[in-house]
Amino acid sequence: MKIQTNALLYKNLQENFSGDIFTDKLHLSIYATDASAYRMYPSAVALPKSNNDIKLLIDFANKYRLTLIPRAAGTSLAGQCVGHGIVVDISKHFTKILDFNKEKRTIKVQPGVIRDELNAFLKPHGLFFGPNTSTSNRCMIGGMIGNNSSGTTSIQYGVTRDKVLGLKTLLSDGSEAVFHAISKKEFIEKTEKNTLEGAIYNKLYQELSPAEVQKEILKEFPKSGIHRRNTGYAIDTLLQTELFDHSSEQINIAKLLCGSEGTLAFTTEITLQLDRLPPSEKMMIAVHFNSIQESMEAIPTAMKYNLYTCELMDKTILDCTKNNREQIKNRFFIEADPQAVLMLEICTHSTENTNQLANKLIDELKEHNWGYAYPKLLNNDINKAHNLRKAGLGLLGNIVGDNKAVPCIEDTAVEIKDLPNYISEFTKLMEAFGQKVVYYAHAGAGELHLRPILNLKKKKDVILFRDITSQTAKLVKKYGGSFSGEHGDGIVRAEFIPLMIGAKNYELLKKVKHIFDPNNIFNKGKIVAPYLMDENLRYEADREEPQINTLLDFSDSLGILRATEKCNGSGDCRKLPSAGGTMCPSYRATRNEKDTTRARTNALREFLTNSTKPNKFNHEELKDVFDLCLSCKACASECPSNVDVAILKAEFLHQYYKKNSIPFRTKMFANNVKWNKINSYFPTLTNLLLNASISKKIIGIASQRHVPKLSKITVYHWYSKNKKQLLNQKNIHGELYLFIDEFTNYYDVNIGIDAIELLTKLGYKVHITKHEESGRSFISKGLLDKAKKTANFNVAFFKELITNKTPLVGIEPSAILTFRDEYLRLSDDKVAAKKIAENVFTIEEFISMELQKKHITANRFKEEKKTLKIHGHCHQKTLSTIESTFKMLSIPKNYDVTIITSGCCGMAGSFGYEKEHYDISMEIGETTLFPKIRKMKKDTIIVASGTSCRHQIKDGTNRNSKHPVTILKEALI
Repeated sequence: MKIQTNALLYKNLQENFSGDIFTDKLHLSIYATDASAYRMYPSAVALPKSNNDIKLLIDFANKYRLTLIPRAAGTSLAGQCVGHGIVVDISKHFTKILDFNKEKRTIKVQPGVIRDELNAFLKPHGLFFGPNTSTSNRCMIGGMIGNNSSGTTSIQYGVTRDKVLGLKTLLSDGSEAVFHAISKKEFIEKTEKNTLEGAIYNKLYQELSPAEVQKEILKEFPKSGIHRRNTGYAIDTLLQTELFDHSSEQINIAKLLCGSEGTLAFTTEITLQLDRLPPSEKMMIAVHFNSIQESMEAIPTAMKYNLYTCELMDKTILDCTKNNREQIKNRFFIEADPQAVLMLEICTHSTENTNQLANKLIDELKEHNWGYAYPKLLNNDINKAHNLRKAGLGLLGNIVGDNKAVPCIEDTAVEIKDLPNYISEFTKLMEAFGQKVVYYAHAGAGELHLRPILNLKKKKDVILFRDITSQTAKLVKKYGGSFSGEHGDGIVRAEFIPLMIGAKNYELLKKVKHIFDPNNIFNKGKIVAPYLMDENLRYEADREEPQINTLLDFSDSLGILRATEKCNGSGDCRKLPSAGGTMCPSYRATRNEKDTTRARTNALREFLTNSTKPNKFNHEELKDVFDLCLSCKACASECPSNVDVAILKAEFLHQYYKKNSIPFRTKMFANNVKWNKINSYFPTLTNLLLNASISKKIIGIASQRHVPKLSKITVYHWYSKNKKQLLNQKNIHGELYLFIDEFTNYYDVNIGIDAIELLTKLGYKVHITKHEESGRSFISKGLLDKAKKTANFNVAFFKELITNKTPLVGIEPSAILTFRDEYLRLSDDKVAAKKIAENVFTIEEFISMELQKKHITANRFKEEKKTLKIHGHCHQKTLSTIESTFKMLSIPKNYDVTIITSGCCGMAGSFGYEKEHYDISMEIGETTLFPKIRKMKKDTIIVASGTSCRHQIKDGTNRNSKHPVTILKEALI
């Protein structure tokens, strides 16, 4: 009987386990991958709540000869977090800051504390944790310990190993051991303890003491001048201590565990040394180059200027940012078409000194004819540039098709003086393989993230995968470099450790592993006796590509399967509210991996690829993983790979309902317009019935909710009565078509009237026609046949009406923006749909554009003082912009307008009304929006364009909010 299939054993384990253990197919599939090229089904997934839970897992693993795979955010690029054992996810419960000593500049944390969250805690005290990865807004200190992470700041602040003071661990026999700096005397005393900890000290001393062993280590390990060195176990660092008379430094086994990828012990507490915040006066010089080699030659000179960061982006990365909705605004400093940009950051304690140093640096670069543009960035512009660089990893997933920038040789580090020659040889090596690789990241540390472009679905490219990695390893060895600079060995590089450190030293690593973990229960297959680097890949080589027919058009990704495969696992969807943005609202509330964008794409990819059912979408696991997706579309812009889960969910539901009945409530919500047409004849009775407790119970609406009330008239009815008078008014600036969506027409009639009157009084002729509803409800509920019919009607109806002179303007963001988004996938007439989309605007966008043309001026509005706070609709943030709302409401001279950094409100159409989703809906509101609203003064006007947002704000805070149209209309003189 295989342990992987013995659910009863795990059920027995769960009885004494305070956390959660999962053995279902959904959880196993979403934990089968990380951010690497690998896929291995675990036997179970465990989310421990306590140290005792981890002890239980250790006992269980020893008893049944399983391995425990520690996992934090799961952003590892080398495959550290995948394997056939039990994945132990500490990211949900091991998240506490345990102790802080400001005077000693130390802090003790659990391994699930997020790096940026830690620094937010430390900032008021003038301190921070220096190592800074590109994943810093979701990566965790435990993962940084496992990989010995470094990032952009290492040239000033070192790597994680430099900051580790102590680790509290559970050893492979379940005993507890605390590793910290101790004297030689204390070390010898520990060797005498009759425990596993004592045996570790004793055997390490025995193995490392012989002179010939030390000589071999110093000879074969990467050069000591390379501070990014993660190849194998850091036994070379242990030699540089008083124990072996090589220095006066005390010995600290925690340094050995740092970078060991969870293969030696299970860490439960981490004590770190902190640094003072860098000088406040910062400037970045973004030097543009005509070639990679030219930028390499400039680095040694640039590094003389005490840089705080020295980062590279190449043309491939920069080109990816051109098509990313979120990153395109961060390209503001790019001039012409550089082959490479070096981001050189200078920090001093005065603006004058910083500027002088920057000018000297630029002058010296110009003397050597290095670079052609040298823009200087200050303040938040520096952050924008860093965000552009940080997004590089995910942006590489935007390459359409099966060719991808593959992580395998992206972690090589050499001494700075060797970098130009190394890169020159490396480039020639890649040219011999027919490769034009991607170059980016930590140039100032001698480490560039170099990636070949391969199709790992093809066997010939899998062979190249090994050959390129092997030849690069030999080249790195030639320069005495480290093959694993900061991302670790994992699966992809562990095979090459014997080459990198020599056969004798590799045998020593085996002994170290056995000393700590004789039964191999900790992360089997990593560092020692590793899995092969070209097996257990995410995709089966030379597979027959599944053919999946969809109603929505996914041709921009070459099909829905490749649309899901764009997710490379970088985990940007795990960022918390403090990191800004909106993605992913349900994860922010639950902190469950299952509720991330990554999990949804992983699950969909898994079933679309491997399901043997005729309808590959017909799986309850997929229904489960999509259940808490709010279709907010934040992932479509905030995910570096632009993975749009809302679209994937709509297609899934459509296909799922082909084999499963559509629930009554789904039909009712989706066909809202149909019922409203009938109910609008007796709105008072309808409102009473729908808000009655028994009605809510029958329909499945949360009892706490206030169901929106139908208005006594519709916008169409009001317009028809006033049409003649409205169209006879003076037309100064032009005309437009106002899209009267289904929400405005039946519920928010006053807003619709305000929009018509505002536009008319501002000098625009407003046309309203008998078009169809937007189809938003059909799309969100997966009734895509009806959505397609609606889209085709509206495209055909408007294609002769909508031009750049007569645009289509909408009031409700989720409705009008379907023209710019889903209609392009639904409509049969793609040419007409695209033409219309180019001339479709939210009413805020339209007014902002007219303001820019000076067709609208402040003298038309009152000058009384008001304070306004804007909450942006999720679709508006992704497909439009909240800045247009800000500009529109700033027209009145004395309006004090602020955009709230509020994330998603949590309502998302009908989602928040559904009884099973009510609690999570309110939790999402509580993550950011509700607390901020409660702190606002009573006379502050809350602004929300979305009808769902306004209802959620009312239900969650008992505060009213207004559509910006109403506010501007009320401000008219």
